[in-house]
Amino acid sequence: MKGSYILLIFLPNETRIRIGSLGLLTFPKGYSLYVGSAMGHNSSTSLENRVKRHISESHHKKLFWHIDYFLASDITVMIKLYLIPSLIRLECVLAGEILSICDNSIKGFGSSDCFCSSHLLYFKNFQKIKRIFNR
Repeated sequence: MKGSYILLIFLPNETRIRIGSLGLLTFPKGYSLYVGSAMGHNSSTSLENRVKRHISESHHKKLFWHIDYFLASDITVMIKLYLIPSLIRLECVLAGEILSICDNSIKGFGSSDCFCSSHLLYFKNFQKIKRIFNR
């Protein structure tokens, strides 16, 4: 299956995490939505396997994508994931829509292969996120 996905991640405290090529970044306490996609033609790059990679224990995988480094932190808590099966890549459209209402973003995070400013979008509280998914 091909498609996009959104990870809902909680940080109970402000923290600094080294994110690959982006270096040491400060992440505020609160909620983040990470928007990604898996448009591969074979099973190793399918939507199911991409999401399995993100929910697997970080010490069992090589850290490759920005989100791998973020999720490998002991402080990040993945709360929920949303799958969006699609034959077309919706990752940038979704990130752009969410960017227009989020409280902040980490410039360049998860968007090194596109022209988006970020695919990690921060919210101070959960209420705005609830409104996104209740549309």
